Amino acid sequence: MRVLFNGVTLLKPKTGIAHAAANLHAALVSGYPTDTFWLYPGAWVSRLAGRVFRSPTRVPTASVNKHPGRLKQLARSAIGSVAKAGYAAHFQAAARVGRFDLYHEPNFVPFRTGLPVVVTVFDLSVLLFPQWHPAERVKAHEHAYTRGIERADHVIVGTEAVRAEVQRYLGLSPDRVTAMLCGVGPQFRPQPAGAGVAIRAKHGLPTRYTLYVGTIEPRKNVGMLLRAFCDLPAAQREACPLVLAGGWGWKTEAERELFRSEAKHKGVRHIGYVPDEDLPALYAGADALLYPSFYEGFGMPPVEAMACGTAAVTSTADAVREVVGRNALTIDANDLAGWREVLARVADDPEFLSDYRRRGPAHAATFTWDACARVTYGVYRKVLGREQPPAIPSRPRAAA
Repeated sequence: MRVLFNGVTLLKPKTGIAHAAANLHAALVSGYPTDTFWLYPGAWVSRLAGRVFRSPTRVPTASVNKHPGRLKQLARSAIGSVAKAGYAAHFQAAARVGRFDLYHEPNFVPFRTGLPVVVTVFDLSVLLFPQWHPAERVKAHEHAYTRGIERADHVIVGTEAVRAEVQRYLGLSPDRVTAMLCGVGPQFRPQPAGAGVAIRAKHGLPTRYTLYVGTIEPRKNVGMLLRAFCDLPAAQREACPLVLAGGWGWKTEAERELFRSEAKHKGVRHIGYVPDEDLPALYAGADALLYPSFYEGFGMPPVEAMACGTAAVTSTADAVREVVGRNALTIDANDLAGWREVLARVADDPEFLSDYRRRGPAHAATFTWDACARVTYGVYRKVLGREQPPAIPSRPRAAA
């Protein structure tokens, strides 16, 4: 089997979708060595495209109120449009000459190639909650989602919650949609004591802290954490400060203002985008991972934190609750008093979440990329009408 696997999301600093695509591709290559899974665009095109598509990992505070001139905006938009058109043309040419059996698009909108298509859709937030996204993205997605789904022979989603949404809102029949829980990489595991010391020194962190990981955007509900933390007495804020690890995203003016005007002065630390290699120690050093999202398609940080031996406190969003089960403390996303109480109890009692801390690693160990590769490979064969091969046994996660 020859599969064309689009790796365009890997050209930018990796967030959730890019991590999932990279890990799934690696598991497919490792698990099915007699097949070909060609990761487009290849090494040299990746370097060239990376220069075009590169975006800053964080937005400097000083630049928040500066806007480029109209001509500069138009020029940047034109260059981007030309680059994307060139990328699409090159991708389609590669699909024609590569003798591929199937094309997998891990970022929901496939190119037109004439090949059988498998599409991954992680969430429907742009369709269901357009108010959380930039207007130009909403406009582009209004047609892109429908067009992408129409081209797909099969759709893979991250959770049963999204599988139900795809059937309900996009009209897909159940046999065209498969739910596949994402995996957790072996690097996410309890860390040696020295790793915590090193990560705190690198990022200027205190001995104790609670942690949020992810891009700051409206659906992540970070404003709730900021308000809850700011409401705490000074002694509790000082005992266990809140750390935000992630760049500023779109439509976050209210969160930026709250951070600058109050939260920063009350002890909230914003360390911006964190390199992949720092995440395991950052998770492991936290008293708790806080994840108050209004909506998710999966929600990777809570499971990664659990794998590192850290307790997770999450919202009750459908997909998040599906993923964490009973292995995390869950609170309604709109419950300010509930989030404030948890922050207070964590600050006062380091053992408050110890039961969740003990249960987390075993639960996280059930999320493997080998399992994801088996599900995905089964979808490929179903789309191509091929008989299923014997299952490849799952490899155990690395021991702590």
